[in-house]
Amino acid sequence: MGARVSGPAGKGEATVEQNSEINVTPFVDIMLVLLIIFMVAAPIATVSLNLDLPPAKVPPGSVKPKEPVYVSVQEDGKLFLADRETSLDRLAADVCAATGRGAECHAERVFIRAQPEVRYDRFMAVMNGLKSSGFDKVGLLNEDIE
Repeated sequence: MGARVSGPAGKGEATVEQNSEINVTPFVDIMLVLLIIFMVAAPIATVSLNLDLPPAKVPPGSVKPKEPVYVSVQEDGKLFLADRETSLDRLAADVCAATGRGAECHAERVFIRAQPEVRYDRFMAVMNGLKSSGFDKVGLLNEDIE
């Protein structure tokens, strides 16, 4: 509850009246701060990306790690598995053939790299095709552009 001092100017008497109006200025300040916090936090909460980090220990020297499978996406939509051209329909079978593990090929890691000019829908078609075929360990490669 606030008070209002009023009276004629220059005279010694002033009257004090009660002011029953709510001061909304602090409320508006708090609401604006909360609005900004939620605007910044909402896009962060909607992105989820599973990361499969390698173990911290070094593998024994006698075991040579297998060469990973690289899928390259070019700007015109062509797909390459290592140096061979493939299509989206044959991609899962070609990746299994490249790993050489037969039925266990879905446990292998597959890396996707794309040229900078590749459209997002072409890239996501490859990613979704691998995911729907059972390849859960899909990595993304980025090359520095100088």
